[in-house]
Amino acid sequence: MTSFKKTLLSFLLVAGISSGISIALFSAMQEKNDDTSSLTDTTTPNSTYATPTAFTPVVSRPAVENDFTQAAANTVNAVVSIKSTTVQQRSSNSMEEEFFRYFFGQGRRDYAPQPRIGMGSGVIISEDGYIVTNNHVIDQADKIEVTLNDKRSFEATLIGSDASTDIALLKIDAEKLPIVKFGDSDKLQVGEWVLAVGNPFQLNSTVTAGIVSAKSRNLGMLSPNSRLGIESFIQTDAAVNPGNSGGALVNTSGELVGINTAIYSETGNYAGYSFAIPTSIVSKVITDLKQYGTVQRAMLGVSIMEMNDHLAKEKKIDLRKGVYVAEVSERSAAMEADLKPGDVIVAINGVATPTVAILQEQIARYRPGDKVKIEFFRGKDKKQSDAVLKNSYGNTDVTKATNIDMLGATLKEAGDSVKAKLRIRGGVEVVKVKEGQFKKAGIHDGFIILDINGTKIMNVKDVESVFQSLMRGDARDKVMFIKGLYQNGRASYYAVPLVN
Repeated sequence: MTSFKKTLLSFLLVAGISSGISIALFSAMQEKNDDTSSLTDTTTPNSTYATPTAFTPVVSRPAVENDFTQAAANTVNAVVSIKSTTVQQRSSNSMEEEFFRYFFGQGRRDYAPQPRIGMGSGVIISEDGYIVTNNHVIDQADKIEVTLNDKRSFEATLIGSDASTDIALLKIDAEKLPIVKFGDSDKLQVGEWVLAVGNPFQLNSTVTAGIVSAKSRNLGMLSPNSRLGIESFIQTDAAVNPGNSGGALVNTSGELVGINTAIYSETGNYAGYSFAIPTSIVSKVITDLKQYGTVQRAMLGVSIMEMNDHLAKEKKIDLRKGVYVAEVSERSAAMEADLKPGDVIVAINGVATPTVAILQEQIARYRPGDKVKIEFFRGKDKKQSDAVLKNSYGNTDVTKATNIDMLGATLKEAGDSVKAKLRIRGGVEVVKVKEGQFKKAGIHDGFIILDINGTKIMNVKDVESVFQSLMRGDARDKVMFIKGLYQNGRASYYAVPLVN
């Protein structure tokens, strides 16, 4: 029994010591776990990140602080309300009566002026009163009134406008005005916060926020029936409604990155997406309007299509991104640069052009006479070529300001063969009718203008002179009564209103 007791006591002593060591180790581990439990617990509503215990946790700033107060404060006072008034002449049969009065000597009824009011926004870009807005906000307006955020009102002068980019430049007689500084729209990233500032529904100084949803968006909205529209919109989900047109799109630093222009909607009101013209286009257009009165538009001289899988398979081209050259115009910059139908343009001056919108935006940054480097594929061979861009007349001359573009026609002096055939001494040929007043009046390609409002027309300058004289006159007299011949000898008469 004595030996047994000794053995039992030894066993109990060893067990007690082992238990003590186990308890001590467990307690130490529990204390360590208690210290790190806040880093690993992700089940509570207040938990943030699960951090591995092998790393030392650090405190970092949030990726973006959604405080737009400073950006809004830098912008609202420089965004204005624009009221455009257009006087429309209406009667039950006014155009017919005016037409017959001029050509056949019948009387004329008096017209009752019918003003049409439009509302939009604008952005002050210089302390001495230059304001940028959309062309469609002031298009054909007889009077433009600008109201500042401090409630002062001014009558604005139209410096120039460009329907192809939907930009207009106004000037008011004021000094020391608040401005919005230009930012770099090229640096905008998809997902970046932006603010839209304007006057929707005549609610002044309205600020909405959203993110950049996409860039270089082409909607086919500007000049939809021609190739003149230049679209490379910034798409955002900031709320924009009627009245916002011409207002500011700014980044979180309060810098102007775009001019709000359009919404995508089936109702006419905001439905999720809005679109702005990037400052990369705006800055060039307003510089031209201020310096020349009209945009110095550079032309490459190609008909283009966007590469996609279907086109690539049809043309047996390996590329899926780029701009396919369908046609090259005679005596164009593209022809002189040795571009050919079937080539795929992939870059302009080192900037990739995966889409038509981006190619158009890049070319729109330059003026006639500027040289650009074109990178393109011909089959599987990558090539480079320099092109000197030209204007719409096929040269590099500076284009002078004229609103005659609203007529929507390419004009030239009638050729000798045409004059001999029709037995006329002068005249101006309508080479090509595009969107504009000529098309609305029913004039077709090939028509020879001989007389406008009693003035004999010998050359294009005569047309411009009559046009400018009419535009300076009273709104009720802004009608061109045109006599002429088609090349089959048929005489035709047209009344072309210069106001809608």
